[in-house]
Formats: sequence, structure tokens, C-alpha cells
Amino acid sequence: MNEAISRGYNDNEQYAKLPSLSGTSPQELAEALRDILDQKKGRDIRVLFVADKTPIADYFVLCTGTSTTQIKGLTDELEYRTGLRGLPPLVIEGRGNGSWVLLDFGSVIVHIFSQQAREFYNLDKLYGPAEAENITETDTKAEETK
Repeated sequence: MNEAISRGYNDNEQYAKLPSLSGTSPQELAEALRDILDQKKGRDIRVLFVADKTPIADYFVLCTGTSTTQIKGLTDELEYRTGLRGLPPLVIEGRGNGSWVLLDFGSVIVHIFSQQAREFYNLDKLYGPAEAENITETDTKAEETK
């Protein structure tokens, strides 16, 4: 048990030694946020370039959580890890409802949905043919077997 706690501490300590996220490009920030969500087993992660479709952000990062517990965990992990690297979210909305949480990083907005909320709001379709990078479950499993 202590080894797992110690290993977690060392992982966070190493993560904190990574370069600050402040001053990174919106694309680099979106990719870093995507990677954090992927490491925590978020599903159907998509990075959408939306600067030509909305003035509120350059990128949306969309992710599905499998339960309210996972949605909370993904939210907490993003807040914690980006804080370690000098760029915590400006605003977090929806933390209490468990079906859709929005984290605003300025040029990048992260949406973490339940499956039902993602299908209902359908931002994937609303922002339509936006450039997208998709990490599918298959891609994640392929990475794990390497």
C-alpha cells in the first residue's frame, strides 16, 4: 500500500517538473489536456479546432466519462495537474451535476460529459466538420499493449 502511495507521489513530483503550460500555444495546451484525460481513461476524446466557428475558444476538448465518479475524477485530475504546471482552469462549471463539466482554460475549453449528455448536446455534430483528432478506445488499448 505504501509503495502505491509513494509511487503516486513520485509520479506527481515528476509531473510537476514538466515545463509550465502557461505560454504554450492553444494547440499544445489542447494536446496536453487530451493526454491527461487519456491517462485517466476518459473515453471518446476529441480535440476540435473551433476558432473559425466560435469566438469563445480556439479548441474544444470533448471527453466522455463512464460514471459520475469518473467525471469527477477526470475534472479533479485536470485541475490538479494543470495547477502543478502553472495553468489551472479559469472557471469550472457543472461540477455538482455529474453529467457535464466544463473547464475553461481560455483558448481551450474542456467538456467532460456522461454518455447521455454527450449524445443530447452533440457538440461533435454542432461543430461539425471542424478539424478533429480522435482517440478511440481501440487506439488507447493499442497503446497499452506496446
